[in-house]
Amino acid sequence: MNRLYPIGIQNFEKLRRGGFVYVDKTALIHRLVSTGVYYFFARPRRFGKSLMISTLESYFEGRKDLFEGLAIEGLEKEWNVHPVFHMDLNSRNYKDVDALYGIFNQHLEKWEEVYGDEKKDRAPEERFAYLIEKAAKQTGRGVVILIDEYDKPLIQSLDDEELQSEYRSILKSFYGNLKSCDKYIRFALLTGVTRFSRVSIFSDLNNLRDITMENEFASLCGISETELITHFESDIRELSVNMNLSYEGTCSLLQKKYDGYHFTGNSEGMYNPFSVLNTFASMKIENYWFSTGTPTMLVKLLQKNNYLLSDLTGNAEATADELTGLETINTNPIPLFFQSGYLTIKEYDERFKNYILGFPNEEVEQGFLNFLMPCYMNMNGKNASFHIMNFIKDIRAGKIDSFMERLQSLFSDTPYELIRDTELHYQNVLFIVSRLMGFYTHAEYHISQGRIDMVVKTPQYIYVMEFKFEGSAEDAIAQIESRNYFLPFMPDGRKVYKVGINFSSETRNIEKWIVSD
Repeated sequence: MNRLYPIGIQNFEKLRRGGFVYVDKTALIHRLVSTGVYYFFARPRRFGKSLMISTLESYFEGRKDLFEGLAIEGLEKEWNVHPVFHMDLNSRNYKDVDALYGIFNQHLEKWEEVYGDEKKDRAPEERFAYLIEKAAKQTGRGVVILIDEYDKPLIQSLDDEELQSEYRSILKSFYGNLKSCDKYIRFALLTGVTRFSRVSIFSDLNNLRDITMENEFASLCGISETELITHFESDIRELSVNMNLSYEGTCSLLQKKYDGYHFTGNSEGMYNPFSVLNTFASMKIENYWFSTGTPTMLVKLLQKNNYLLSDLTGNAEATADELTGLETINTNPIPLFFQSGYLTIKEYDERFKNYILGFPNEEVEQGFLNFLMPCYMNMNGKNASFHIMNFIKDIRAGKIDSFMERLQSLFSDTPYELIRDTELHYQNVLFIVSRLMGFYTHAEYHISQGRIDMVVKTPQYIYVMEFKFEGSAEDAIAQIESRNYFLPFMPDGRKVYKVGINFSSETRNIEKWIVSD
């Protein structure tokens, strides 16, 4: 099949002139420009924000020829040409304030060549305000301002409060022109990963409409189920042949792997466009999106907050206010997980305005847990898949002693700084290992008799695990027995193993385990 997939293509003109596949979002684009002026829109990286910005730029430049055959062709009648100020903050490493001023100068100097540089010696925000007014007066049309990844300097300085404070002050002054220059502005859109809602940047910009979590624009970026079938049916059929699966089975696999992003409480699931396009280009199912990022900051936040990792599978909670900002980042990492695409909305409680979040799909979960594993234990120079393969062989065969010995061996080589002297650390390690093995794993399993530390289910076995820290394996087994933790699983038909495990702070390892059936 000789189709061109726009992987890495962020320029709308290049995409259209080059004959690349395009999932038509122009009806939503037209609704956006027709119903408002000032917008803010957040989505995870590689979700199509930059292409959307470029599409808007072409639209406001009156490039009607680029939209031939698209939905907007039948909706737009005027195609007025407006001066467009398009600023992309994504391409720079913001190690200091000079880097931020450098990106400002790069764009301001380009615009000054067109509209005049009379204010070139002034502060960036003054130059910007002057250019907005000058462009509007020269052209007789309102100015369009498109700022892509507005928050990149802030995201890069999350662990440096002093530098972030400087960035906030600079950005507040610069972006403040979106309000002070209102009479000269036709349209403005800021995109990014997150909205720093209660810090100084947006304190004055109360004219911005945040459409990040609005149903009306939920599918503005990403690929819906309908769009996948409409635009990629032939690709799905070719992939099904390559993978020796039915068409329906291939659709199910794609859904499991890449679907599941929900940006509002009751919106349809969206597929990750970067992963979908890469899949059809290579005709292989891989973890494409995850491989392009390193969530080091997220891991640090989990460890700093002693977070129970199993909650990431569908028990993480956040309020609506928390999800739209990063004000609680030091005590609650969940908003940043949501905003950066590692978690998505699973449920919404309208009464309490509370969201339940979890991994959106298999790609994100597998990728993230693989990334986590060496952050919690020493991998002895081998990748996670090597160890997981051996763990799988043991647990499938019911060889729990061999499984525990293998785990104990990894713990024995783990540096002191990776071991947290808490039961939670070891619980998290067992959760990562169990989940990566592909079995059903549930930590903090609630039953009428109490709360089981962990339950692992395989096709033939169910493991009921209780952990003790500076206690004894005997006490752990006794607790399983006395509280009848195993009873809910007896009717299942699979063999149930009771496993009591004790961890030692002195050895920083598994001190003893007892297995009973």
